Amino acid sequence: QVQLVESGGGSVQAAGSLRLSCAASGTAYIAYCMGWFRQAPGKEREGVATIARSGSTTYADSVKGRFTISRDTAKNTLYLQMNSLKPEDTAVYYCAADWRVGSCYRPDYGYWGQGTQVTVSS
Repeated sequence: QVQLVESGGGSVQAAGSLRLSCAASGTAYIAYCMGWFRQAPGKEREGVATIARSGSTTYADSVKGRFTISRDTAKNTLYLQMNSLKPEDTAVYYCAADWRVGSCYRPDYGYWGQGTQVTVSS
């Protein structure tokens, strides 16, 4: 059974940085797509960034230039480096993975982590 465990969330002041990690276990196969999603109170979950097995990445317009997604395939771990954080980045951040071939920028990933809270104060 695939498990995704996020870590690295917390509270930070605006303009600060955080690095999220997501460790995948329960499989020896590298996911075709991995991504970070977030959900703020009262809002729908939205895609933040994705990375394909090839290394190709996509970003939401709201985080371009500030966030960087990366993965260490040897460790089967996904990262999200978040710089220049803004109060509107406050949300629960979820790691997700999928082994189906196709576009990675989609909402219906097969496996999800439990989420980690990121709070940015002004």
